[in-house]
Amino acid sequence: MRILVIGGTSFIGPHVVNQLVRMDHEVVVYHRGETNTDFPKSVRHILGDRKNMQQFTEEYSRFSPDVVIDMIPSTEKDAELLIETFKGITPRVIAISSQDVYRAYGLVNQFETGELEHVPITENSKLRNKLYPYQDSTKEGEDWCNNYDKILVERMVLETSAFAGTVLRLPAVYGPRDNQHRFFSYLNLMRIKDDRPYIIMDESFANWHWTHSYVENVAHSIVTATINSNSSGKVYNVGEPVTPSMKDFVKEIGAILNWDGEIILLPSINLPEQLQFPLDTTQQLIVDSGKIREDLGYQEILSRNEALVRTIEWEIQNMPYDLDSRYNYNEEDEVLKKIGLLFKEGYCL
Repeated sequence: MRILVIGGTSFIGPHVVNQLVRMDHEVVVYHRGETNTDFPKSVRHILGDRKNMQQFTEEYSRFSPDVVIDMIPSTEKDAELLIETFKGITPRVIAISSQDVYRAYGLVNQFETGELEHVPITENSKLRNKLYPYQDSTKEGEDWCNNYDKILVERMVLETSAFAGTVLRLPAVYGPRDNQHRFFSYLNLMRIKDDRPYIIMDESFANWHWTHSYVENVAHSIVTATINSNSSGKVYNVGEPVTPSMKDFVKEIGAILNWDGEIILLPSINLPEQLQFPLDTTQQLIVDSGKIREDLGYQEILSRNEALVRTIEWEIQNMPYDLDSRYNYNEEDEVLKKIGLLFKEGYCL
């Protein structure tokens, strides 16, 4: 197959490209050329900004892609440009979306109100009622946050007659090159690495479930939908088949690093700001990925344990630069002292 990838040079994209090449597909990547990515020599490049995508229609036509994978459609304008550019050039488009389209996500982020959504979340679960979930009145009107909404992208891609569209709704994705450093930001990797004897967690967050998936497995889901035309016209959730609580997620990381400490759960009101989780975790984000498995035969290519090991190794070797501002162990020790744990087992100020 001839496959054109839009974006594809940062986190998930390189794995998509490399997996396609290993399967002997012909791949062209359209990107800005600003990210240093080591692709196989067979991969061809077209360099340009997304907003100027239409300038290269002759090159796309000569390549005549069987499928276009758009890794980065974020706004209604992105979808419009995608349709205008590839109408008559490709019969199929795979559009990468997000599970932030669901109303459950809006409840967690307190963007929506009302009754909780039933879990697990399926492709037929309710979408958000409100658009533009990241709007910020302090930013310029053209800023991405005031225009981002995958719901609008999905509508246009699925409703157009220009090509057959497929939508993949991705979960929280972890793994090497994760610029959000999820394992440091909320999964306590730093505290485990520092061998803290006690890790304090906001009890509501600790008992919360949020579907994740490893970057190479997510890439494989995209590849699976790309090479199987039965995905045309459909929407698929992507995510690991089991969603542990955040507490159990942290325990898994601790076990890999042979951490023998204890997790202490406390109400948010008793915690310093750095340990509070500012979302509504009464709404669980457990997502059902059964449809892509049943329809297309998708399976993870790496086990969860191997995925965690690879992520931990990369995170420790590429720690975020601002860690000092994220961790105040003195404040945490004061909390431990108040509940009488600080002097246990010889651990003291």
